[in-house]
Amino acid sequence: MYTVVETEAFSKWLAGLKDRPTRIRLQLRLRKATLGQLGDVKPLSGGVFEMREFFGPGWRMYYVERAGTLIIMLGGGDKSSQSRDIERARKMAKELHDEQSQDPAF
Repeated sequence: MYTVVETEAFSKWLAGLKDRPTRIRLQLRLRKATLGQLGDVKPLSGGVFEMREFFGPGWRMYYVERAGTLIIMLGGGDKSSQSRDIERARKMAKELHDEQSQDPAF
């Protein structure tokens, strides 16, 4: 079981998807994650993971895991923007880590 927390950037990205069936499918994937079913994931550097969906343009959602039960969703995209999306997710993960180092209660 996981708790999934969305960053503002991730929420905006997901809400901004114009294709409603795609948005629903990705939201279902997040729901499955709360049940402990992460599906196809790939570890990246900087503590960032990639949830991979193999439909449409190859959707990706990026996250970090904390305390073994908390998933913080950082962002998303598709194969065409994958390099930029990964770099953005790594930067956000570092910022989160730095904030947590400053304030352990965060």
